Amino acid sequence: QVQLVESGGGLVQAGGSLRLSCVASELTFSNYGMGWFRQAPGKEREFVASITWSGVTKYYADSVKGRFTISRDNANNMVFLQMNSLKPEDTAIYYCGAQNARYWTSLSAIRRSSFTVWGQGTQVTVSS
Repeated sequence: QVQLVESGGGLVQAGGSLRLSCVASELTFSNYGMGWFRQAPGKEREFVASITWSGVTKYYADSVKGRFTISRDNANNMVFLQMNSLKPEDTAIYYCGAQNARYWTSLSAIRRSSFTVWGQGTQVTVSS
């Protein structure tokens, strides 16, 4: 059964950093583009960052550009989100998603509905 498991969330003060990890199982990882999305209470799940199967091309939401960095390790079936200069508005549940590279485009890379496999999420709370 295909599975994504996130970890690394927690409570941090504004200005601090966290590194989220997502490990995939039962998935030919290098055939999938990966993404991070987040959902705050009362809001829809929104795009944060994504990365192509090769790791060459990355996409970021404007709200996190310059602060967050997405990366991947295909040898270990993992994708990461390094989050620096965290703000209270970054507080949310962060989800890892996978999208088959066959269907990847610059539009699908940032579209929630294009990601077909999801993890259970990890909570990130940033205090002011």
